[in-house]
Amino acid sequence: MKNFHLPLPEQTYTQLRAEAERTQVPATILAREAIDLWLRQQLRVARHAAISTYAAETAGSSFDLDTDLESAGIEHLLKTGKESK
Repeated sequence: MKNFHLPLPEQTYTQLRAEAERTQVPATILAREAIDLWLRQQLRVARHAAISTYAAETAGSSFDLDTDLESAGIEHLLKTGKESK
C-alpha cells in the first residue's frame, strides 16, 4: 500500500465523511473503492475505444472478420434461437 495525499473540495469531503458515518466504513476505504471503480471504468472505456478504432481501421481488409466464422456464428445463433444483445 502506498499513501497518497488528496486535497478535496469542502463539499466532496463533507459528503465522503457523511457517507462514511452512515455506512460505518472508514472514509479512506470508501475513497479507495471509488477510485478503484473509476479506474476500472476508464480502462473499459479505453479498451472499447481501442477495439472500435481497430475494427474501423481494418474493416474490409484481410484482418476483417473471417466470413466462414461469421457464417458459422449466424448459423449457430439461428439454430439455438438466441438473439443478440
